[in-house]
Amino acid sequence: MYDEIKRETSAAVTELLELSNLRPGSLVVVGCSSSEIMGARIGKGSTPEAAEAVYGVISELLDRHGLLLAAQCCEHLNRALIVERATAEKFGYEPVCVIPQPKAGGSFATAAWKHMKDPVAVEHVKASAGLDIGCTLIGMHLKDVAVPLRLETKKIGEALVSAARTRPKLIGGVRAVYPEKV
Repeated sequence: MYDEIKRETSAAVTELLELSNLRPGSLVVVGCSSSEIMGARIGKGSTPEAAEAVYGVISELLDRHGLLLAAQCCEHLNRALIVERATAEKFGYEPVCVIPQPKAGGSFATAAWKHMKDPVAVEHVKASAGLDIGCTLIGMHLKDVAVPLRLETKKIGEALVSAARTRPKLIGGVRAVYPEKV
């Protein structure tokens, strides 16, 4: 079962990366409900093993592309995010004091905390792209202009998957000229 979850996660992240055109050093937010992956209602069946499987694949693929991860916590921690301390410092995000647990932060954020070299929690980020596994509502952590991505991978386990990239705001009106790749 976890092999299939890993395969689906890899497919979703690979699609996200192909469609997002991210530069190394960009921040990617991931919200993940292990409950939803396992077929339970969000917050009602936290499964650390599923979260570990998903985290391992995501962190490996993002690392390979030089991208930075922000792992979204659940609503019990106000959707705070777990990032490496170096990431918080790079973007000027102020750490807050909390350590996620499976029932207060979620299994995915707990896995991130466990495996990151020097994790900290922050309240807000402005990510360049994101993956939402299980309808966790990552939109609050994306840059201002989010563009939905239509992935071929629709589910990881039983969890619905959605994704987005961001683009700079278009300003200037009808006389403005914009680059082709926005």
